Amino acid sequence: MAPGSLLVLLLLSILGAPALGDPGPLEDVVIDRYYIPKICQREVQMGDFIRYHYNGTFKDGKKFDSSYDRGATVAGVVGVGRLITGMDRGLQGMCVNERRHLIVPPHLGYGSIGVAGLIPPDATLYFDVIMLDIWNKDDKLQITTLSKPERCNRTVENSDFVRYHYNGTLLDGTPFDSSYSKDSTYDTYVGTGWLIKGMDQGLLGMCAGEKRSIIIPPFLAYGEKGYGTVIPPQASLVFSVLLVDFHNPKDGVFLEHLEVPESCMRRAVTGDFVRYHYNGTLMDGTLFDSSYSRNHTYNTYIGKGYIIPGMDQGLQGVCMGEKRRVVVPPHLAYGENGAGDKIPGSAVLIFDVHVIDFHNPADLVEIETVYRPEGCNVTTRHRDFVRYHYNCSLLDGTKLFSSHDYEKPQEVTLGTNKVIEGLNSGLLNMCVGERRVLIVPPHLGHGESGARGVPGSAVLRFEVELISMEEGIPEGYLFIWHEDPPMSLYEQMDLNKDGEIPAEEFSTFIKTQVAEGKGRLMPSSDPEKVIADMFRNQDRNQDGKITPEELKLKSDEEREKIHEEL
Repeated sequence: MAPGSLLVLLLLSILGAPALGDPGPLEDVVIDRYYIPKICQREVQMGDFIRYHYNGTFKDGKKFDSSYDRGATVAGVVGVGRLITGMDRGLQGMCVNERRHLIVPPHLGYGSIGVAGLIPPDATLYFDVIMLDIWNKDDKLQITTLSKPERCNRTVENSDFVRYHYNGTLLDGTPFDSSYSKDSTYDTYVGTGWLIKGMDQGLLGMCAGEKRSIIIPPFLAYGEKGYGTVIPPQASLVFSVLLVDFHNPKDGVFLEHLEVPESCMRRAVTGDFVRYHYNGTLMDGTLFDSSYSRNHTYNTYIGKGYIIPGMDQGLQGVCMGEKRRVVVPPHLAYGENGAGDKIPGSAVLIFDVHVIDFHNPADLVEIETVYRPEGCNVTTRHRDFVRYHYNCSLLDGTKLFSSHDYEKPQEVTLGTNKVIEGLNSGLLNMCVGERRVLIVPPHLGHGESGARGVPGSAVLRFEVELISMEEGIPEGYLFIWHEDPPMSLYEQMDLNKDGEIPAEEFSTFIKTQVAEGKGRLMPSSDPEKVIADMFRNQDRNQDGKITPEELKLKSDEEREKIHEEL
């Protein structure tokens, strides 16, 4: 065998041969396994392809050859006559990372001929060898699942786009590359030729969040050429892979209904305004955003492009109170560029959504009559004074306010803008004793800004019970006559006939008219205040008394106003 063949084909190197002493004439190779790895998954057999480093010396320690000096490992096949016989025998049974000292007698080395200028005749050869790689042409991909999520609804298929982290090493553990060092996943399509064949095969069937060890023989990796300076020719590769997420360009939004209320009277459609809480995570569980952390719902219209397309689609058809999971592929989310420093490019997003409420700007108050007394002939109208009890809550059941927390019912004159428009509407046409449930959309409630204790754009639920009602009077009036007022009104009002009417005299007169059924005050919980307001309106110079010139009926004031305008 030529010296060049020795340098290229010998697979082991042996150092420290002099320390073995002089064995005398040897009949076979002497093997000293001075380092054996604790784990040996495979041993060299006849016909295996191997890669190794070696130092070759004579008995006196003089070096005649070394793969280290050439800066390249040696690769070859064991047991097919390409190595000297002593090496073929000495390498049998070695493990990856095992170290051996070999003493090869002349008749198993280069015999009585030697190698001109390099190895003298009848030379005993000493090799110090470390085994780096073992493979066989019949090898297959070796896949070991290191961990796997309990839930796995889908696995990687050809044409899927995957994002994964990896550590890449040679079979002896030498690292050659890592996505972690780049602080970025490796993103690519599977089964389209963008990866080495072994990785294309090794990623198939993985779940998001799964970890695998993938051992790839050279013929499914970079083969005889290797790759740059980091992957030698004929190198087996070991990848430790964590699949972060994957999707297919044909994917749509995936919905998982986690909790749907038994009663769902209405489902959200395009144009509805939805308030919802959410947790947003990547497919590996990394949280990138949460409305809960801000203690505020996310409020938006759906189907109008205000949110990512995947969420526009994913919120269609939700019920109030529903919890659903919306899985959004990147082409319906933030695409290849991602968003900020929390959403990577090409990331699949998972939103766990809890819908609090929704409405449409065209919504009216929803009225459900829970109880209506029999024989109800008189119902509330505009300007009536009513007393009612109520409980107010959000649609998710959060209690806001209740009249039961106070000593007496709520009181209001309908149509005087003293309560929100939706509640005012819901109290109309009620009988005393009637109970209703009112659903009030925000544009008839407290609007986008909300109110103290009421979130912005919140739909409100009222449980109301009408306790009593008093017939109202026309808008702008504090008192109305049941019949025509007296012809000499001032004289009758001036009870002591002194030509002026102070507040006490005015109050006594009005109360008398009410008691005799000749007229009625605007309904109120404080009639004295209504009478005081009437007096203040008539006492035009505010001197504490009403003169004949000052006293005017409401109808007379309106006629004078019309005359002035004409």
